[in-house]
Amino acid sequence: MRKFTFRGGVHPYDGKELTAEKPVRVLEAGAELAFLLSQHIGAPAKSIVKKGDRVLVGQMIAEAGGFVSAPVFSSVSGTVKGIEKRRSAPGGLTDAIIVTNDFTYETAPTSPLPGMDTYCTLRQSSIGGKTEYNLVTRSAKEALELIRPDERLEGIASGEVLERIKSAGIVGMGGAGFPTHVKLSPSDPEKIDYILVNGSECEPYVTCDYRLMCDRPGELIAGLKAVLKLFGSARGVFCIEDNKPNAIRILTDALTQEESIYVAPCRTKYPEGAERSLIKAITRADVNSKMLPADAGCIVLNVSTIFAIFEAVFLGQPLYRRILTISGDAVVNPENFLVPTGVTFGEIAEKAGGFLQTPEKLIAGGPMMGFAQSDFSGVVTKTSSALTAFRFDLVSRLEETPCLNCGRCVDACPAHLVPSHLADMARKHEMEKFEENYGLECVNCGSCSFSCPAGRPLAALVNLGRQTVLAARRKARK
Repeated sequence: MRKFTFRGGVHPYDGKELTAEKPVRVLEAGAELAFLLSQHIGAPAKSIVKKGDRVLVGQMIAEAGGFVSAPVFSSVSGTVKGIEKRRSAPGGLTDAIIVTNDFTYETAPTSPLPGMDTYCTLRQSSIGGKTEYNLVTRSAKEALELIRPDERLEGIASGEVLERIKSAGIVGMGGAGFPTHVKLSPSDPEKIDYILVNGSECEPYVTCDYRLMCDRPGELIAGLKAVLKLFGSARGVFCIEDNKPNAIRILTDALTQEESIYVAPCRTKYPEGAERSLIKAITRADVNSKMLPADAGCIVLNVSTIFAIFEAVFLGQPLYRRILTISGDAVVNPENFLVPTGVTFGEIAEKAGGFLQTPEKLIAGGPMMGFAQSDFSGVVTKTSSALTAFRFDLVSRLEETPCLNCGRCVDACPAHLVPSHLADMARKHEMEKFEENYGLECVNCGSCSFSCPAGRPLAALVNLGRQTVLAARRKARK
């Protein structure tokens, strides 16, 4: 069987055996939750509640602040305490709506598609941590027989599909957080050839998407069909790395009768899941920093995003919870949890049994592209795929030595750059040379730093160069 890939990349230890085959557990929220108003790229959401208001599970508490924005929903029922500043995963302070949980989990009304009543009844029992997530797991065949996506979608217009996605507050859940309704609104929908479902999950230790592919294949197929309804000539592709044979087998078996959807096994290599790398691997098309994936006839959506689309379109449910992986060698019981947005990282760590020792390194996300955390006060947002904790901070112990001119960073770079030279230019503030040598084409994957035997912080320096150039451009436009 052909396996798709791209040039460059690295092979870090993936650590997925710690959580991949463990069943997902439902995590019940604590006494107080914080809902960040910036959980996406673009304008922050605007609060539509005030201190003292009672809110319900799935109730909108902040509306979109513009076209490139997304509403925010409460994951519990309770009382609004107020708006406070909380720190986001990247480190900045942002406004957050604080809600005191009343633990009744009273749910706001939803608008499922006609005929979805039985599915909704089965699913409802998992809200609020009252039962295990996997008690409502079905095979793809059973789920598709219950959902009947072709029949349900035939009765609604493509405009309603897009509106349901927009109203549900769905954003890219792989980490980027780009509002999904914007991504699904290209200037010429007829030129979209592929909807690529990114099931690569190449980030080490993270297995939340893997669990969805194994546990919810029917729902993922239904969600993809909802997206395909927006694009008349597009084909759907589940792109899955070959270190996930169970997911490949389950989805391949479920798609034997489908003509417009198939599985593309990819070679296991980081950063296979990066948008440009995935498009190159599947279609051989090149996408640069001045292009959008749609310019290459592609739209790339994360597995978790596709599942959220299923819930929005078929169940009328907004995005207020997601699966998150907590893993790493410092964690007592690495697991996958179905978590409500707004809970703290500390609550998740406690449910996973705490730590074998106080971790020297705590990361929101995976070790390659995640954000280092100084404590456990960070909160889960729509883009929180993982919490990774290590006993030792190995990177901080590296001793930087002069460049060896070995070329390993060049071999590893998926953008075909020379990271060692770009890092030198950034360090010397030679921004004109940095631009001339295509520094803005860096995708910030970290493969260069990982491969460098001299321990040089190449990725950090190149990213500093990129941010400096982009900041100068923004200043010049004012």
